[in-house]
Amino acid sequence: QVQLVESGGGLVQAGGSLRLSCAASARTFSTSTTAWFRQAPGKEREFVAAISWSGSSINYADSVKGRFASSRDNAKNTMYLQMNSLNPEDTAVYYCDLDLCIPFSTCHITRVPNEYDYWGQGTQVTVSS
Repeated sequence: QVQLVESGGGLVQAGGSLRLSCAASARTFSTSTTAWFRQAPGKEREFVAAISWSGSSINYADSVKGRFASSRDNAKNTMYLQMNSLNPEDTAVYYCDLDLCIPFSTCHITRVPNEYDYWGQGTQVTVSS
């Protein structure tokens, strides 16, 4: 069983920044694809960013491109989401997701939530205007 624990959420004013972290228990983290999704009240889960197992390929939603940056540290089994120039539309619960990439030949970046094997409990991000 893989556990993902998000942290770093909070309340911030519009234009501010936050850095989210996601710590994973998976021993195979370094060969897993990981992603960030978010869900605002009354809305469906929305893709934010995905990063390949090596960190060499990153995909962003158009709504966050140029403002958010996803990264990972495989030595620490941790992924990050640096969020800058936040606006009230970014208010949501943010989740990190992980695809174990089994078999590894199937490993790829995807924006589809149900293609990920595990996800965390989420961390709340609230941006005030």
